[in-house]
Amino acid sequence: MTLAHANQNDILLMNDETTSIVQSVLQVEAEALLRLTRETPPEIAKAIYAIHESTGPLIVAGVGKSGHIARKVASTFRSLGKRAAFLHAAEASHGDLGIIHDDSIVLVLSNSGETTELADLLAYCREYRIPVISITATEESTLARSSTITIAHGKVSEACINGLAPTTSTTVALAIGDALAVGFSHLLKSAPADFRRYHPGGKLGSRLLTARDLMLTGDRLPIVLPNTPMHDVVITMSSKGLGVALVIDGDKTLGLITDGDMRRNVERLWASQASDLLTGTKPVSIALMATASEALKEMTSRGITCLVVHDESEKISGLLHIHDCLRAGVE
Repeated sequence: MTLAHANQNDILLMNDETTSIVQSVLQVEAEALLRLTRETPPEIAKAIYAIHESTGPLIVAGVGKSGHIARKVASTFRSLGKRAAFLHAAEASHGDLGIIHDDSIVLVLSNSGETTELADLLAYCREYRIPVISITATEESTLARSSTITIAHGKVSEACINGLAPTTSTTVALAIGDALAVGFSHLLKSAPADFRRYHPGGKLGSRLLTARDLMLTGDRLPIVLPNTPMHDVVITMSSKGLGVALVIDGDKTLGLITDGDMRRNVERLWASQASDLLTGTKPVSIALMATASEALKEMTSRGITCLVVHDESEKISGLLHIHDCLRAGVE
């Protein structure tokens, strides 16, 4: 039966059946993960410490569905500060074993632990004394017996219709890989700035940008002196394109002149100098290492377009404009 020929009752029945299947898949996989929280293999902690103590890059290997999970695990480690690379187990036999350093640790993913493509990789690690950490189902497999540390998560029921396609087992392997990476990051004492260093793109990267990353400095700043005639102030504001002028006397920041200030003083504007338009209110500022997201919220809440960026000694370091935050995707 196609949806085009189904009546409303048939469609509702199909939706109910499909929803039931979805819930069953999620239940099977969730129970496997919950069992891991109750019966956490102690080897996971041992593996975390071994990876942390290793000075070489972590090589994460697998083939098939386990290979896809291995690639993601390697990417997560890189994001959290550990040099890591994915090695396709089949390609290892054709020259890619050269990616393994003498001080590397190899993390191998295979549910059965009997994948034939792993043979050359394991033989190489044994010959050159490269530590192997495995994520597999049981301690009786060939992979487990060839490993320095074996994380045996136990046999699981695959959630697919025939109980054969890697579904629950890959979810479990992925969760263990994430636990290894996050555990490593705790030992490394990773900070948000470290994550941003390795992940500058995307929404997450933009949320971790700082005022220092986006502020304008040097010749890009619309700086005028207190005695600068307003005619010249307007020229400076126009040339810099920020809609403000920063009034500075030596090392001291006196204030900001905005378009609104000029409109409010239009009758005496051309007979005035920069200091005449200052209100005496200290310009709103933010610290160098404050996030751009915090800066954007500050500007939005105050209805302003610029913030002075100051260093630890309260000296001006630059100027942050709301447009630069928005262009960078800051939210």
